[in-house]
Amino acid sequence: MSINSEINKRKTFAIISHPDAGKTTLTEKLLLFSGAIQIAGAVKSNKIKKTAASDFLEIEKQRGISVSTSVLTFNYKEQIINLLDTPGHKDFAEDTYRTLTAVDSVILVVDCVKGVEEQTEKLMQVCRMRNTPVIIFINKLDREGRDPIELLDELEAKLSIRVRPLTFPLGMGFQFRGVYNLHKNLFAFYKANKTRVEEVEKEFNGIDDPGLDEEFRDDADKLRNDIKLIDGIYEEFSIEEYQKGNLAPVFFGSAINNFGIRELLDTFVEIAPPPLKRETTTGFISPNDEKFSGFVFKIHANLDPKHRDRIAFLRVCSGKFERNKFYNHVRLKRELKFANPASFMAQSKSLLETAYPGDVIGLYDSGLFKIGDTLTEGENFMFKGIPRFSPEVFRIVRSTDPFKTKQFEKGIEYLTDEGLAQLFTQNLGNRKVIGVVGELQFEVLKYRLLNEYGASVEFLPMPAYKAFWLQYNDKEDINDLVRFRSQNLYNDKGGALVYIAETEYMFKLIQEKNPKVKFVSSVEHNDQTIEMDSVA
Repeated sequence: MSINSEINKRKTFAIISHPDAGKTTLTEKLLLFSGAIQIAGAVKSNKIKKTAASDFLEIEKQRGISVSTSVLTFNYKEQIINLLDTPGHKDFAEDTYRTLTAVDSVILVVDCVKGVEEQTEKLMQVCRMRNTPVIIFINKLDREGRDPIELLDELEAKLSIRVRPLTFPLGMGFQFRGVYNLHKNLFAFYKANKTRVEEVEKEFNGIDDPGLDEEFRDDADKLRNDIKLIDGIYEEFSIEEYQKGNLAPVFFGSAINNFGIRELLDTFVEIAPPPLKRETTTGFISPNDEKFSGFVFKIHANLDPKHRDRIAFLRVCSGKFERNKFYNHVRLKRELKFANPASFMAQSKSLLETAYPGDVIGLYDSGLFKIGDTLTEGENFMFKGIPRFSPEVFRIVRSTDPFKTKQFEKGIEYLTDEGLAQLFTQNLGNRKVIGVVGELQFEVLKYRLLNEYGASVEFLPMPAYKAFWLQYNDKEDINDLVRFRSQNLYNDKGGALVYIAETEYMFKLIQEKNPKVKFVSSVEHNDQTIEMDSVA
């Protein structure tokens, strides 16, 4: 089979949302409709668990939130779907931002009760910057929520994107009857069912069909009026405009009750783009390019606690990846081969022999990979656009058990490699500072250090405003900083010099005194500056 046909079979996307909008629930229900699992909540041997299939870290199960991106590969209608379920909590947003660099489209989940929330807007900013195609799923129609037309207006106003409903609800909450498919003139009747696929549909000959009156009586006119209003307000759906990132199709449903999912999934496989070209340091790479290339967007230690393994997740961008073939690790300038590359269904792994553009594969890693690393078939370029932001909260980290220093060092090294937090080591001395987006990351770090490495730690307060990477032409440019502000100078894990300012006032003062130094608050993982301050 040709590479082109393999490329056209693949869809790679992420599901994003504000916390508690139902993102992980929707992820699992997509697996249910695809046949990847038979019963919702079934993780192993079809036994029903209380936790979702994609939440596999113990702390995720305890807290009921996703703190790490899960990779799930499944088949549907002769398509190979690579689904990345991302954290919704804002404290883990950077993991989500990185994940968005590895996908070709996005499904955004919105709670019909709460509408567009703060984290929804921030995530959408990243999608808009990349012109990522977006499908919107308005969830929880089984609850009393806001008026659907009002929600559609809010989506356009707050997310800066045109929308077009492809299904529309009749009723809501206790009055929820189902959704009308505007393109296929089908009505799907709502029936609460949390574990299995069961959906009854009835076809009509357009909204003037007398059958609507027989079926819905007084509600038939309301449905007609709503659909006429939609057709009058919103433009016709265009696949081309959707794939350019200008127009978002909208679906309504209830993920927890398996409702509205089939329409969403069927439309997704029909319209979502195949693998797209990606920018590198030497120009754009097309999926159709003959030679293999890919980049690491995520690293996860201890995916299987029994084996203490470390996995680098790589997005294949061009050519064909083959097991046991040597590839060029561009940053290290080393040839590597991989005996056990894996595909994933959450924590379940299976060996793969080949992979194609769009695929996300796991490579067993002995510490050679960092986020942003590129593998090629010999060429020397790096993929661009994998973000790293200045943290917002800083703490000094210290081991509380002097006999577990090695475990502490290893745990900090591996967990910060994942991108869970950023590590800064003081330029003079060995003080270690952890920088994160939100407080919850400290809780996760502490838990994982103890449970995965046996290292107990404490986090000590540290007054800090922001971290800035320093760019300068000559060492003399930073003489003043080295002489008078050495206590504020740190090295990141790549050895780059970083200035951690105590306050915004002090930062502005230092900036004025060092005009030849550029203070940068966001960089790429391959150390090239990117303009992403609007979402940092």
